[in-house]
Amino acid sequence: MKIIILGAGQVGGTLAEHLANEENDITVVDINEERLRELQNRLDIRTVIGTASYPNILRQAGGEDADMLIAVTSSDEINMVACQVAHTLFRTPTKIGRVRSTAYLTRKSLFSNDAIPVDVLISPEQVVTDHIRRLIEYPGALQVLDFAGGLAQLVAVKAYYGGPLVGQELGFLRRHMPTIDTRVAAIYRRDRPIIPTGDTVIEADDEVFFIAARRDIRTVMGELRKVDRDFRRVLIAGGGNIGERLAETLEHKHQVKIIEHDLHRCGTLSEKLDRTVVLHGSATSKRLMLEENIEDCDIYCALTNDDEVNIMSSMLAKRLGAKKVLTLINNAAYVDLVQGGEIDIAISPQQTTIGSLLTHVRRGDIVNVHSLRRGAAEAIEAIAHGDKRSSRVVGRTIGEVDLPSGTSIGAIVRGKEVLIAHDDVMIESGDHLILFVIDKRRIRDVERLFQVGLTFF
Repeated sequence: MKIIILGAGQVGGTLAEHLANEENDITVVDINEERLRELQNRLDIRTVIGTASYPNILRQAGGEDADMLIAVTSSDEINMVACQVAHTLFRTPTKIGRVRSTAYLTRKSLFSNDAIPVDVLISPEQVVTDHIRRLIEYPGALQVLDFAGGLAQLVAVKAYYGGPLVGQELGFLRRHMPTIDTRVAAIYRRDRPIIPTGDTVIEADDEVFFIAARRDIRTVMGELRKVDRDFRRVLIAGGGNIGERLAETLEHKHQVKIIEHDLHRCGTLSEKLDRTVVLHGSATSKRLMLEENIEDCDIYCALTNDDEVNIMSSMLAKRLGAKKVLTLINNAAYVDLVQGGEIDIAISPQQTTIGSLLTHVRRGDIVNVHSLRRGAAEAIEAIAHGDKRSSRVVGRTIGEVDLPSGTSIGAIVRGKEVLIAHDDVMIESGDHLILFVIDKRRIRDVERLFQVGLTFF
């Protein structure tokens, strides 16, 4: 595919890295010459210096024959105008725009071919907020991903010493829980992936990705680690867009406090939020944390726009007695350094956002893509179409499908029913298949599985 990415910031740069490694024709546009040079030194891409919404810059970037435009500059207005220009001048088939401001997002009628022609709206703050909300819903999870509208979920947990399944073969899981169907899609052991089989033994500290129907997730988690009690008291540091949205989502079921250093912003938050206690002060203030009884806090969420403040305040909160700490970290290089020590969960906003962008880049009928393990793996939800002659999957059992190496099918969602993948399950047209791909070089092969042959038409 010929793809133009507008904006070489963290999301644009990370996306260019993902897509350039998959043999796409990528052009990145930005006004920052130094950032473009740094990307070009690492990746096989073209770069264009200039304002991303200018018609001559888009033409220079190859707008006339681009398959897709992805506008992820830091300006909502530039992103929207760029999509408008690409539509009007070049009839670009797919236009994806990052729009942050709720002033635009709350007016859905703005985004149509008759108004501002953005085919897919991406709101990173909303994606990250939803990600954090799911982690708070399942205490102890490192990642929680929804598929088929939430009917099935893929959850990553760390297996703890003393858990019922630690030291046991995976085949024991089915005998131990005969009424609950689940499948372990992958295990990461000392950062190396293992495609599990029935005789794979779970070890303490393994990162285990398992898939199950939503209703069974908590039960399966309890087999892999001691079950944490539900989070009730939440302390959020940072009252920006993500902090505000998270507080708004949680405040009716949790006791929420939010710390914000900007006095004017505190006033705005207290007007917008119903039950959240808004505190004016610094997230790194030991005195403030002690005054607010940090030792009673179930989860501390550091969500300011400063990585250093987030990391230091999280470490302080943990040492003062917070049960769990969750930290937002923009610099992807920091994520692996800090997670698993005093910081329980480190979240990279750009990696969280990348999945929602990749969904629209993948070929075949791909309805969901989640980037895992800092981009090393992907979980994909694909819809099977056609019949046995036109499709490589329909009319075959899971055991008969010729999957690329490093790929496993975790589950099938058929209507409202979740079928955990076993070799004898037959795939039907319209089934949603949830796949786990640990070798990103095989993504194209996975996409080809779900592209229907000409006999279907």
